[in-house]
Amino acid sequence: MVPVPELLAPAGNWEALRAAVANGADAVYFGVEAFNARMRAANFRLTELAEVMHWLHQRGVKGFLTVNVLVFSDELDEAAALVQSAAAAGVDALIVQDIGLARLAQAVAPQLAIHGSTQMSITSAAGVAQAAALGCERVVLARELTLADLGRLQHQLQQRQLAMPLEVFVHGALCVAYSGQCLTSEALGQRSANRGECAQACRLPYQLIVDGEERDLHDQRYLLSPQDLAAWELLPQLQAIGIASLKIEGRLKDASYVAAVTDAYRQNLDRLAAGSNPGAMPSEQRRSLELSFSRGLSTGWLAGINHRALVHGCWSKKRGPRIGMLEHWDPQGGWWIVDTREALKPGDGLVFEAAGAAPLEAPLEVGGRVMAVQQRPGQRLAIRLGPGRVDGLGFRPGSPCWLTSDPSLERHWQRLASQTVPERSRLLHIQVSGQVGQPLEVRVLTAEGLPPDCTGCLVLRSASALQPSTGQPLNRERLEAQLGRLGGTCWTLQGLELALDGDLFLPMAQLNQLRRELVDQLAALERNPGLAGSGEPSEPCADLKSVLQQLAAVEPREITPAGVDQGPALIVLVRTLEQLRALRDQPVAAVIADLDQPAELREAVAIGRGCWPQGIWLAGPRITRPDERWTLEPLLRARPDGYLVRNADQLEALTPLAPCSGDFSLNVANPLTAAWFLERWGLQRITASYDLDLPQLLALLQGCPPERVEVTVHQHMPLFHMEHCLFCAFLSEGHDHTDCGRPCEQHTVVLRDRSGSEHPLLADLGCRNTLFNGKAQTAAEALPQLQRGGVRHLRLELLQESSAQARQRVEQYAAALRGEISGRSLWQREQLDSRLGVTRGSLRSGKGVG
Repeated sequence: MVPVPELLAPAGNWEALRAAVANGADAVYFGVEAFNARMRAANFRLTELAEVMHWLHQRGVKGFLTVNVLVFSDELDEAAALVQSAAAAGVDALIVQDIGLARLAQAVAPQLAIHGSTQMSITSAAGVAQAAALGCERVVLARELTLADLGRLQHQLQQRQLAMPLEVFVHGALCVAYSGQCLTSEALGQRSANRGECAQACRLPYQLIVDGEERDLHDQRYLLSPQDLAAWELLPQLQAIGIASLKIEGRLKDASYVAAVTDAYRQNLDRLAAGSNPGAMPSEQRRSLELSFSRGLSTGWLAGINHRALVHGCWSKKRGPRIGMLEHWDPQGGWWIVDTREALKPGDGLVFEAAGAAPLEAPLEVGGRVMAVQQRPGQRLAIRLGPGRVDGLGFRPGSPCWLTSDPSLERHWQRLASQTVPERSRLLHIQVSGQVGQPLEVRVLTAEGLPPDCTGCLVLRSASALQPSTGQPLNRERLEAQLGRLGGTCWTLQGLELALDGDLFLPMAQLNQLRRELVDQLAALERNPGLAGSGEPSEPCADLKSVLQQLAAVEPREITPAGVDQGPALIVLVRTLEQLRALRDQPVAAVIADLDQPAELREAVAIGRGCWPQGIWLAGPRITRPDERWTLEPLLRARPDGYLVRNADQLEALTPLAPCSGDFSLNVANPLTAAWFLERWGLQRITASYDLDLPQLLALLQGCPPERVEVTVHQHMPLFHMEHCLFCAFLSEGHDHTDCGRPCEQHTVVLRDRSGSEHPLLADLGCRNTLFNGKAQTAAEALPQLQRGGVRHLRLELLQESSAQARQRVEQYAAALRGEISGRSLWQREQLDSRLGVTRGSLRSGKGVG
């Protein structure tokens, strides 16, 4: 029988942690005050880590520490200290995004398990294989994968003979963008999602502009806000696929939410363990989950892609179950007449909604507690809301009504959350040995829940030596009776091995003292596994500086073709054949063609062959799913001079065939990550992460060969990179690429935000959408510092520029690199000449740039 998956619950504070354990979580995940992707959560303090793990292990529950953010160069020492503290505290695993941090953790705490975070954007067997090569013992897959994808992925892992436990999210909020690939908060507010500071721009209203005209979507305005995930009904399929762990999202949620959701999934998993298929979700269960917290519940991507169902677009905040609609409001009596089948009662919370007057205006909401309720003919209730008079002016018949609160259910959740969880009895196996003239020795062989390398050296010795027995000698019965008196502790003596030489005697008081010392030592070891009987913590990494140097080491390599100028090189990324043709006589080192149509790739190579010193390169999609390895075939057939690689599949398939550079999507933020790609994969260059500001970028350049770091100095930041297709959802009647009619090939779409900025939307080969910042950003003023830092390759990315605009932009940057105009002058010219509204962007420093 396929094992029942582990249930993994979130914990943003002590109350949520206790609620998760009390309601059946097998493991919990949590963060401390640094290096975690939920910095807005209360989180735990690093000084509490040992206490948290001791409490969990006493109850037989695992604890995983989230360190799931990018780590900058000047933070590696602090990150190493956190890893060592986690190991000393007995953390069961680190959940890691940053490749450099994964390598560092392996070096300084090799006994500590590593789980690859969903922030690693793992969507394929190649991604799993890379995580395995980094030492990961589990991977958390991207939330965009379907059940069919998961089945394919397991089959592909079997073909690779790679046994890797897989973890998937089953409940909670869904990000519209691929985790680890969302740059919206960074671009618009300098609050990086890759640093735990997501600003949730996906939950804001947007207006759809199609071919230059505003599209009336009626009450749909939250175009990027998915419904929440609820995979309760899909647990049998996930078990059958062999998923090892089911993860509940919600470290920002309170203990009641954690209790309610954990209890719901625990009950379902227990039914599976008993051989029962739970079937469809009961209405009362759905009602409970909707009230605990939801923006509407769906199966997300798991049950298959349905863009129209994933994002309804009508609201983006918490809603309970929709219970009916307003028939009319009686201003005389203050009665709200509602068409509903819900049996409401005083104390319940309701909210009514009326559409806003403008597309970017939030809906009008009015709500309150039910103060009185009367049955009216038909399926109608008359409801008076309070406290105080709640007016319904502006609400028309048909306005939706939601149940937002049920006090009786909330009291039930609070009881679930506040249950006490007793320590779980755990099994202990010891050996007792000795001979006359030597102390009695008690050695721990195994202690359930503690790693063997911790318990193997736990040895206790009696204060006095053993003597020949003159009466009742030490035997199994007496030793089990004295050493097994572990009542009041979490231990039960399961096994006793004897290695006694003859009939021996030891005073009963000393046997009791040995038992007390054994319990104390085990307790100390639980609180700090770095203590191995000696009472001293395990030694920290002896020479961290040396370790960092070794992990960041890159062998010198000649990567510039003979005869090519060693000075600053301008690399230009184009997105149309017209842009490509316009640059054939421009002074650039290479051009990268990033084209949506595979049929254009060979033509692009033919157009660009021989035009630039470093040639014509091609770029593939940012994401490769388990059934999309075919998307690499057009790249291979085109035979360019090189490739810009964006994911693990492309690293595997393309690096053996031609020179390759890594794009920003590889998230290189420190020298340890840079060395991984430059050494293991032999990349010519890596592109610095877009999360780096100028000082952080300069620090990266100091830690790795700067001539092998490419910096994007002009671009429209790719804000959201989404599996969700807005073209399909709002411009077709279909549900995915099979029946949408390809509106992406017929229309130009931008999204207008509340500030009036218009952000272009493009679809790629796999129908994934990228929303680009409507304002381009430039690092022109930083060019002198970048060049002094050793950067030799500077990238300029075009988006929707015409041929003339493309030439003008390249000529201006080329002139700046030749020293003919200053970076400030270039920025000013761009501001005057470009219609794109160039800003200084994220490569900036509070100290200024020159």
